Amino acid sequence: MALEETTYISQFNIMPNGTIGVQKTTDITKDGVVISSSYWRCVLVPNDPQATTVLDEQYYLDIANYAWSQTSPQPYVPPTTTEIPQVTSEVLETTTE
Repeated sequence: MALEETTYISQFNIMPNGTIGVQKTTDITKDGVVISSSYWRCVLVPNDPQATTVLDEQYYLDIANYAWSQTSPQPYVPPTTTEIPQVTSEVLETTTE
């Protein structure tokens, strides 16, 4: 009755703007049967310095580097501070008729 933990990349999606969505799954197995799973997700931007840490499998790192070396149909443009919505603490008044 040994428990075993396995982590692997379960989703790898290259978007038209060059970003890559990554999902990692961690499965806990008992006697070869999955008894628990947890998920972790992130988005990598072109030439992201965290890519080697997140994509710890050379296969996926090679695909990411190849994708980032190609011309993107919708190039990634980092948001400016003016484009990021600001959260306010205003209370909206409602009226009932």
